[in-house]
Amino acid sequence: MNDRRSLDAALAELPADMSGADRALVSALAYGVLRDYRRLEALLAPKLSRKPQPLLRALLLVGLLQLEAMRIPPHAAVHATVSAAAMLKLGRARGMVNAILRGHQRDAAAADSSELAVGVRYGYPDWVVRMIEADWGSLWPAVLAAGNRPAPMHLRANARQCSRHTAMQRLAEAGIASQAVRVCDSALTLDSAISARDLPGFASGEISIQDAGAQLAAGLVAAQAGDHVLDACAAPGNKSAHLLERADIDLLALDIDATRLETLNETLQRVGTTARVQVADAGDIEHWWDGRAFDRILLDAPCSGTGVIRRHPDIKWLRRPDDIAAAAKRQNALLDGLWRTLAPGGRLVYATCSILRAEGVDVIDAFLARTDDAREQVIDAHWGFAERYGRRIAPGMHGFDGFYYAVLERDAA
Repeated sequence: MNDRRSLDAALAELPADMSGADRALVSALAYGVLRDYRRLEALLAPKLSRKPQPLLRALLLVGLLQLEAMRIPPHAAVHATVSAAAMLKLGRARGMVNAILRGHQRDAAAADSSELAVGVRYGYPDWVVRMIEADWGSLWPAVLAAGNRPAPMHLRANARQCSRHTAMQRLAEAGIASQAVRVCDSALTLDSAISARDLPGFASGEISIQDAGAQLAAGLVAAQAGDHVLDACAAPGNKSAHLLERADIDLLALDIDATRLETLNETLQRVGTTARVQVADAGDIEHWWDGRAFDRILLDAPCSGTGVIRRHPDIKWLRRPDDIAAAAKRQNALLDGLWRTLAPGGRLVYATCSILRAEGVDVIDAFLARTDDAREQVIDAHWGFAERYGRRIAPGMHGFDGFYYAVLERDAA
């Protein structure tokens, strides 16, 4: 966290020859510490007589996590952490590590987490707690708690290759149990997570890994055969692929990040679809738009990511309060620019994986107030909560990540 890198970027630097089991354990420890960082820090602080160096502090947090939240025998957790101190050339600290962890074993039963401050107890920065409490009312404790639970694994059936029922049958034949997602007709949930390489039908494009909440976007866009469609912030490509799986459309997939567009191209190739792919800033339309209006636009806008904290717990600690206003400013600018490229009678779907109103309904409210030819198309659905404009999904609701969706239509000429 000190160098402001994402957890995914850090984990990508693990040795290539590390075993799958060791890689999974390292990942579980890293995710666990970041989910519960503030509470672990609160447990550690009284046990320290002086500030330890960052590496030692991180090791102690990992040790406490193992004692607090993992199915590792306490003696094994203590032994492994003390051994790691030696491996990390922290040999002089081995005695301190041993004493702190064994002391925690003795004291843990008497600890009362209910006395901790809310942000410490739930493991969030105070400013995030305040925003979620203001935006979610009585639901705020459930929203915070949901962000600390590991997400289920959702799959998307490729309608060009198989039905959801057929995909579930093929999984069952391989001994993989799954359930249909009731409010999303392309989605299924695995009873237990499994790596992509072990999923029958993944390599051939019959199924893809995508949160069911994210799969709602393509249905809201509702593109028809022959439509000229823009996916404005398209990487890493799951939503583009889903749009193409549903209908024979002319799709332009746009993103500012060339590296992430490589992943998009790989995804489209795997599922057997094609699109025009371009590196560009969606808001700078003079540099990429050819003047041909789009029938449909999907704007999956850059945002705080507060709806996917359960998948990326480092978001809690990488974001700053000023980031929310900056994201909303960018979202408003994208809407204004892209609206110029939408055909009369066309549809724009605004989506974010944020659960904050400042990046959802407030953005749409302001846009509609200043845009005379824009109208909201009310989403008639059995998922999420209706807002003044659009619908919002709490993390964990229906098993989904947190999302906000709004459908806007431009007046016909």
